[in-house]
Amino acid sequence: MRLRNKPRAVGEIADNPQSITTTPADFKGKWQTKFAETQPLNVEIGSGKGRFIIEMAKAYPKQNFIGIELQPSVAIMILEKQLLEKLPNLYLIQANGENLTDYFATDEVANLYLNFSDPWPKKRHAKRRLTHKIFLAMYEQVLQPEGKVTFKTDNRGLFEFSLMSFNAYGAQFEQLSLDLHNSPEITDNIETEYEQRFSQMGHPIYLAKIQFVGAK
Repeated sequence: MRLRNKPRAVGEIADNPQSITTTPADFKGKWQTKFAETQPLNVEIGSGKGRFIIEMAKAYPKQNFIGIELQPSVAIMILEKQLLEKLPNLYLIQANGENLTDYFATDEVANLYLNFSDPWPKKRHAKRRLTHKIFLAMYEQVLQPEGKVTFKTDNRGLFEFSLMSFNAYGAQFEQLSLDLHNSPEITDNIETEYEQRFSQMGHPIYLAKIQFVGAK
């Protein structure tokens, strides 16, 4: 994502701890204190400009949502939308989403969302892909036993790698689509900004929803 640096971002983020934090480890095991009600906690890793996480929070008011975004100049876009919306079931993290087990306690998260993650196409960078087994182990730890990971991408190479990674890890496939926008059986899809753009360009959107079945 190429964006201009926004000098005000760091200060504005620091000024709004009621909506966003840069020190998520401080709230490990205590995230429900950030919301108006104690409800199932859903986390998106890499929220971009925030369309998905905001629309999810609106669509499911009986669930809580956390959006994680690394770049301050991007996170501020979500923050400014939230300051207008004031959704009681949405909170934001400006930090590296790769450190998930530092931020969330075992079984603290109900569902995880990976939307259009960096594909890291070079073979030597495979361990950086958010569907590598290193990250799957983290997701399994923070997710509740019935929790699910929903993964969307327009990158065929990343999707194929992810399917092999999920399968090798022993995950159970709950949902699978090679062309999400032409899958009428999937009726609850909320699009991201990237998804809308890629779909308009004629790219098929790939989806996999998985659940971990092994004992912790």
